[in-house]
Amino acid sequence: MTAQTVLWMFPALLGLIFLGFPVAFSMMLAALGFGLLRFGDTLVHQMAQRVDDIATNYVLGAIPLFIFMGSILERAGIAERLFDALYMWTRRMPGGLAVAALLMCTIFAAASGVVGATETLVGMLAIPAMIKRHYNNKLIAGTICGGGSLGTIIPPSVPVVVLAPIAALPVGDLLAGILLPGLLMSALFILYIVVACAVKPDLAPPETEPDPRSLGEKLRFTATALVPPGFLIFTVLGTLFMGLATPTEAAACGSLGVLLLAILYRRMSWSLLYQASIQTVSLTAMILAIVLAGSMFAGVFFASGGMAATKGILDAFGLSPWSVIAIILFVAFLLGFIIDLISIVLIVVPIAIPLVKSFGIDPLWFAVVFLVTLQTSYLTPPMAPSIFYLKAIAPPSMKLKDMYWGVIPFICCQIAVLLILLAVPGLATWMPKVMYGN
Repeated sequence: MTAQTVLWMFPALLGLIFLGFPVAFSMMLAALGFGLLRFGDTLVHQMAQRVDDIATNYVLGAIPLFIFMGSILERAGIAERLFDALYMWTRRMPGGLAVAALLMCTIFAAASGVVGATETLVGMLAIPAMIKRHYNNKLIAGTICGGGSLGTIIPPSVPVVVLAPIAALPVGDLLAGILLPGLLMSALFILYIVVACAVKPDLAPPETEPDPRSLGEKLRFTATALVPPGFLIFTVLGTLFMGLATPTEAAACGSLGVLLLAILYRRMSWSLLYQASIQTVSLTAMILAIVLAGSMFAGVFFASGGMAATKGILDAFGLSPWSVIAIILFVAFLLGFIIDLISIVLIVVPIAIPLVKSFGIDPLWFAVVFLVTLQTSYLTPPMAPSIFYLKAIAPPSMKLKDMYWGVIPFICCQIAVLLILLAVPGLATWMPKVMYGN
């Protein structure tokens, strides 16, 4: 099998996915088929080594811990009180309820790290309240989908934990690198809501009833509502960014913290613990199966000379480094329509990072841009996973076309962040330099 032949691994992989095979099994089958053609029986030893590498990877140990943390957080009773506290301060703003929902999405994205959990949790609380106050369905859909997508880009984030070791980047550096773009995106989302609702008040009828609570009561209520999630965010991001814990240790601190919060809120029970554990095992098994399959796929591709063949084709076309990066990001964006984020990371990143390094481009900056691109794909119709999450919890009065139209302004905000990252690379690299001196 020649080096050029190995490039057919990608059409074979996509063909298997379109035939309905799960992504993990599709990658394994493609790796097995092409690997046997190239290496014969020795492939068995290579695959066994890949299993051992994944099973002993310390960084990946953070994945089940973050998932467990998010599972408990969904059931711990923190969300309702926090939502009331945030809306208490935003109720007089244009689109105040939507702004409170966006702020809550930002806080919970920083507390869980699990894509989808934030959107589901906040959506179940905020959608009935916004419908009751006659908010426009498009605004509701866009707010919940856009806010839910922040779980991809605001640390801690499971896709980051998967991406970092594949890209040979420190997890702490990558988590620090995505922090500012994530917060900027959240700020742009909120700015859009306020401006849109100020220009068109019918999108979100203003609140007319005054809040009967005094300033002191508001401050006390806010403090009691914000302390628990603040404590949880500190146990994860605080210990990580201050160098007190590795990402895996920080995830363990977060898991312990969320258990303490569940006890404090008197929600802890054997049933809750069992349900969270089952969800953790199920999601972890799915993610690690994809990670293992991606490792096998990348191993066969590289060992068969696929990287050299790819570089040769790009050189033959005479493409500039920025043209190559644009193609990589566009392919990742398109793949987001058909497969999940972690699968895209495992398919694209092993090939993209060596190319990026060969062009002399900072791989940390590229990884952050790549994550923003994936997040945009996560929100973009027609196959947006974010919309499918919303569809599962939305009332019948909210139609699919409302969701499709509602996310467009938020996609524009994501594109704005992407353009800012391209124009100002320091947005992705400044925070890691400040924190770690890299």
